Amino acid sequence: MQIKSPLFGSAEISEDKIIEFPRGLPGFEHCRRFTLLHEEGREAHVFVLQSVDEPDVAFSVTAPERLGVHLEFPLDDQEVALLRLHAPEDAAVAVIVRKDDGEGPAGTGLRANFMAPLVINTGARVGLQKVIDRLGCEITLRAGG
Repeated sequence: MQIKSPLFGSAEISEDKIIEFPRGLPGFEHCRRFTLLHEEGREAHVFVLQSVDEPDVAFSVTAPERLGVHLEFPLDDQEVALLRLHAPEDAAVAVIVRKDDGEGPAGTGLRANFMAPLVINTGARVGLQKVIDRLGCEITLRAGG
């Protein structure tokens, strides 16, 4: 399948690289098929979650551990069924990040959305965005050294 990415140009994507988000993403419910892209020849710390349905929809994502964050949260029975999860190790968690161009020391680097992580069943290639409406999950920050 050929897709056009504003960031990467035309790319050939095989069907087994497509991740289905049956509910879409909040605000982008019409986008249900995505693929993960990264710059060739470089180690990928940040990937681009590129919509296959809408080329202008793309999000930078990374594993929370890359940011020194351990993130744990529960999934309800419907979410587990939607993801077709049989074991926790089948799930990968990612967070949407964006460059922060703000002023001051807190305004440089990346901002990550830990309150709406992405959960992807890597085997079944099915995902969802888990919106955490209250902080009932556990977030551990580790200082890098």
